Amino acid sequence: MSNGFDELGPLVGSPVSFTEDPDAGDRACLFGAAVLIDRAGLLPDFDPEAFAALVTTRSAAPRPWVSVAPERIEAQLRIAATTAASAPVATAMLARLLRLGEGLSFEAALELESLAYSSLLGSAEFKRWRASVKGHGNVATAHEPVRYEREDDDVTLVLASPGNRNAMTATMRDALFEGLSAVIDDPSMPRLTLRGEGKCFSTGGHLPEFGSTPDIAQAHVIRVLRSAALLLHRLGDRAEAQVHGLCVGSGIEVPAAAARRIATPETIVQLPELSMGLIPGAGGTVSIARAIGRHRLFWLALGGFRLGASQALDWGLFHRLEP
Repeated sequence: MSNGFDELGPLVGSPVSFTEDPDAGDRACLFGAAVLIDRAGLLPDFDPEAFAALVTTRSAAPRPWVSVAPERIEAQLRIAATTAASAPVATAMLARLLRLGEGLSFEAALELESLAYSSLLGSAEFKRWRASVKGHGNVATAHEPVRYEREDDDVTLVLASPGNRNAMTATMRDALFEGLSAVIDDPSMPRLTLRGEGKCFSTGGHLPEFGSTPDIAQAHVIRVLRSAALLLHRLGDRAEAQVHGLCVGSGIEVPAAAARRIATPETIVQLPELSMGLIPGAGGTVSIARAIGRHRLFWLALGGFRLGASQALDWGLFHRLEP
C-alpha cells in the first residue's frame, strides 16, 4: 500500500509535477516538487508553501510568480521537464534544500547546501555528466588571479583572469577567500568592492575541476571553511559587488551575497548545475534565494534559463544597473 511519499519522487521518475490546480501542492511527497502553471494569467489564490515554483503568463507578475510570455511557456515547460527527468535526484534535492534553508541562518543554510552538493558528487547523475565532458586537464590560471587594490578606506578585489573568463578555479577561490579575509580582519574596517576584469565577471567553476577531489567529505569541509559567499555576507553593508557580462554558477552565487549588487545592462545570469547532476554549490541556494525567493530560484535552475539584467533588477537580485 502506498504511504503517499513514494507516488512522486526521484526514485520512481521525475520528482516534478506540473499542475494548473492551485490546490494540488506537493506537501504529500517529501521529495516532490509541484510547479503551478497559470496559463490564463489570472494569478489564482494558492498556498506558496505547497509549491516549488509558480509560472504565469501575466506580465510583470509579483513575487513569487515567474512571468513567461504566452508564446514561450510551452517551450520552457518542456525544457524544465527534460531537466527534471534527466537529473531527478539533483532536482528533488534542490527543491528540498530550498525549503529547509528558508528557516535557517545564512551560515547554517550554506553548510546544508555543501552537504547536499557533496552527496551529489557521488551520484550517478553527476558521474554521467562528467564522463560526457571532454578536455579534462590543467587550467591556465593568471599569476595573480585576484588583485588587491586599496585607496584610503576603500578596498577593491578584482577577479583578474580574463583569459579564462575569470573561471572560479580552486586557485581563484582561495585567492578570493584570502582577500576577503584580509578585509574582514583589517581593524580599519574598509569598504569593499568586488568586480571582474575582462568581458565578463565570471563564468563560474572551471569544468575540468568539477568532481576532481577524491575525498568528497574533505571537499565539503573545505567548501564550508573557505566560503567567499559567507565572508561577503559577514561584511554586511561594507560590501558591494559590481558584475557585468556573463555571471554563471558561482559567478553569480558569490556576488549575490554582497549587501549591494550593481550590474551593467548587458549582464546575463545563469545557473546550469542541474544539467550536470548537481545543485548550486558556492552559496547560491542561500544568497540568490534570499534575494529573489526560493520559487524563482528553483525555476531559474530547473530550466537553466538565462536571466537578463532588467528582469534580475525587477526580481531584486540587483539593486541598480549602471553602464
